[in-house]
Amino acid sequence: MTQPLPAPNAQRFAMIGGVESFARGTTVSVFPLVMYHAWGSAAVVSQIYFVVGLVSLLTALMVPLLTRVFTRRPIYIFSVVLYLVGASFGTLGGKFATAALLCSVIAAAISFVCFNAYVLDNLEKSEFGRLETLRLFYSGMGWVVGPVMGVWLMSRWEGAPFVMVVVAALVMLILILRTPLGRGKAIIQSPGRSSNPYAHVRRFFSQPRLVTAWLIPLARSCGWWFYFVYIGIFAVEQGLGNQVGGIAASVANMGLFLTPLMLQWMQRHSVRMAVRAGFFFGGLCFLGAALLSVLPWVTVAVLILGTYFLVLLDTCGALPFMMAVKPSERTEMSAVYSSFRDASGIISPAIAWLVLQYFPVAGVFAASGLVLMAAWIVSARLHPQLGVPGASRIRNPHNA
Repeated sequence: MTQPLPAPNAQRFAMIGGVESFARGTTVSVFPLVMYHAWGSAAVVSQIYFVVGLVSLLTALMVPLLTRVFTRRPIYIFSVVLYLVGASFGTLGGKFATAALLCSVIAAAISFVCFNAYVLDNLEKSEFGRLETLRLFYSGMGWVVGPVMGVWLMSRWEGAPFVMVVVAALVMLILILRTPLGRGKAIIQSPGRSSNPYAHVRRFFSQPRLVTAWLIPLARSCGWWFYFVYIGIFAVEQGLGNQVGGIAASVANMGLFLTPLMLQWMQRHSVRMAVRAGFFFGGLCFLGAALLSVLPWVTVAVLILGTYFLVLLDTCGALPFMMAVKPSERTEMSAVYSSFRDASGIISPAIAWLVLQYFPVAGVFAASGLVLMAAWIVSARLHPQLGVPGASRIRNPHNA
């Protein structure tokens, strides 16, 4: 008798997300170094990331339309296949890393849309906080071990990190196939609703709560993007060596293991306070790192400290969206919401390319600090009691 497949729950989703983090974490510090060595210019690397980000954004916005033709499950599986194709390009080394990056980023964009939509289909709102903490905790191995292992493997053979991506993608595929995720509850189109992806964008940005919920992860993602891409390049230019970027990425991601404590702190206060604290202190650290760039090791240390506040934002950053989106619009709004990753992949390299025309790489960290500070101002729009259980909320007409 065949055993029934395990029902999708917070732990199961966290496992899938954790394995995917290993696929991404192994190459997060490898891509910038391989491309920097292949193209010989940080500005060129920024331009490539900009184009890749544009393609990825357009892909993510097309996912809801694709789910009406193929259903969500095969599209989710296709994202895993893209990870495998990208890894194949990566093993070829050199400028083939550009094609590998493109496949990997598109895979991550599609996977993120499908993952969020399945979470919204299968979990109650009360489980969202637990899922975020579990997902980040399971992701710890991939994001802590992955970067330093990827750079170490690259020193042995440039294609070796991408072999690890193949292994992780295959495990992810098995988990997806072994989990009854379903076809997607939001597949059926409501009467009168347009299937045009750009109509979804207009609908999304007509809702102020969703706009604020999108800007928060956008700024957070920009902070991570500046850190992961440029700390390794900064270290190489300062004579610290190739390994520093991978080690710094791994040490930064050790903050993922603090997420249970961060969640407890957030529950004692509020999502709004956690978001604002993350942006404010993270922004201060990135600005301080830029000012201290004449001391490379100090700069790296201050940047690592700043990333711990980005981890705090990772812990709570998706909650404003999950608590604001309407059940009838889950697939469409998840696709637009997930575009923050692609938008950061466009905005960040554009800013970096502009900054690098006039300043050294440390100027990119200053730009990141300013972005985080701007997000601190925007996050003031969040409701003071966001995420507080209804029975525990303080009824105050000024907070309504």
